[in-house]
Amino acid sequence: MKIAVVGSGLVGRLLAWQLSQHHQITLYDKDFKTAKHSAGFIAAAMLAPVAESVIASQLVVGLGQLSVKLWPNILSQLKQPVFYQQAGSLILAHAQDRGDLTSFCQRLKLQDGLTQVNSQQIAELEPQIQGRFHQGVWLENEAQIDNRALYQALLHALVNAGVQQIETTHADITDNRVYANGEQTDFDWVFDCRGLGAQVDLKKLRGVRGEVARVYAPEVKLNRPIRLLHPRYPIYIVPKPNHEYVIGATEIESDSDKAMTVRSALELLSAAYSVHSGFAEAQITSLDAGLRPSLPDNEPAIITDGKCIRINSLYRHGYLLAPAVIAHALNLFNQLSEQQTRYFYQAEQLSESHFSQLTGHFEGK
Repeated sequence: MKIAVVGSGLVGRLLAWQLSQHHQITLYDKDFKTAKHSAGFIAAAMLAPVAESVIASQLVVGLGQLSVKLWPNILSQLKQPVFYQQAGSLILAHAQDRGDLTSFCQRLKLQDGLTQVNSQQIAELEPQIQGRFHQGVWLENEAQIDNRALYQALLHALVNAGVQQIETTHADITDNRVYANGEQTDFDWVFDCRGLGAQVDLKKLRGVRGEVARVYAPEVKLNRPIRLLHPRYPIYIVPKPNHEYVIGATEIESDSDKAMTVRSALELLSAAYSVHSGFAEAQITSLDAGLRPSLPDNEPAIITDGKCIRINSLYRHGYLLAPAVIAHALNLFNQLSEQQTRYFYQAEQLSESHFSQLTGHFEGK
């Protein structure tokens, strides 16, 4: 079957790679080598269904739990190694912000693998921050991925699979037709994975800003992602291979894609320093800001529009949701195209109600 995938961010790459095992795939995007402007390239790539359950719906939490189970199998299929860690995450608060930690625990919809930890237990988990914090929560089942290594591994897999890559700054989709570079091409099916690029068709789609700093900090040794609760700027610190750390804020309700402000950079880096003084000597490798595509309810959506299937609105949960959402999209594709193809993204572990919540028709979106 001849299929187009438009957009080569996280969802587009994963989907095109999986479909390429059984179909002839054409992938459209403006930047295949790095996709450095995509939300998935900038992200910290945490798999944290428990921590996110403070604000996320039961749908997102359920999809996230499934994705955590799916990721190791997905990564094992790639020829190039990708760093994956499941050492949990540590939620901390300074003494004056103890109330924020209490509120966090009260708002959790999921408590899988949760342990309340004191100063001694925090020191055992993270020896280098011994004595700085006296209360926290360890979520032992949460995980993370090296997102930039994943992007390169997927690009390598797509090339090896013979996926045709068409570079274009803009692509329009009408049913099963793609208009790009002045040409129209017809396909059997089209998957729209353009993220915010789909605003022309999804009028209610908006961008939610995220900001991250990447630093090289050989003097810092943190063993797992850390979230620092703070009433004004809660942040996360995520260790990556080769002494790199991603320091970010959760979200900013803004569709501005301008560069990070001095104020934001100071707040991120100051908060990181308050966790570990070794960040004072870290080298800043990048300060990035990006927009995450979201519908008004901040829920993921799979939208059918003729022979086009649109996957969008993964909000700030791209890595947490992508495998499970793709599993459902492929299930829907099998139903609509009357295919019986099996993929290693399997969604049987989620209920039919989850599937119906994810899928819908284009009208009204």
